[in-house]
Amino acid sequence: MASSNQEFSWKWFLFSSKGRITRSDYWLRYFLPYLFTYIVLIIIDIALGTFDDASGYGLISSIFMLVFLYSSVVVQIKRWHDRDKKGWWIFINFIPFIGTIWALVENGILKGTKGPNRFGPSRLPEEQDINEIFE
Repeated sequence: MASSNQEFSWKWFLFSSKGRITRSDYWLRYFLPYLFTYIVLIIIDIALGTFDDASGYGLISSIFMLVFLYSSVVVQIKRWHDRDKKGWWIFINFIPFIGTIWALVENGILKGTKGPNRFGPSRLPEEQDINEIFE
């Protein structure tokens, strides 16, 4: 389910580490909705009094983060795949400050490799080989 000529599947997007996703998939279908939801849940935590100023976390927003931890990992792995890098690159996030910036630049700003790579075909229609579509 990694080709743009196929119907989009949320199950594949959120739960499978196979294939590639584009920058627009990353920003519009994952990062921005996740960030918006997290901010709303922090506001709800503050309103309910379940937000802890010392830790910077709230009960509801923390549960949300834990539930979506796996999805966050597989979505980022697919962005690394689009850059033709192994999913193990996700561990760069553990390097304080520099790792987070590096991951954001690689996953959110830099374009994926053109055409097919070792992780599958490009999801961009203009980069697909016509033979790939009919296989």
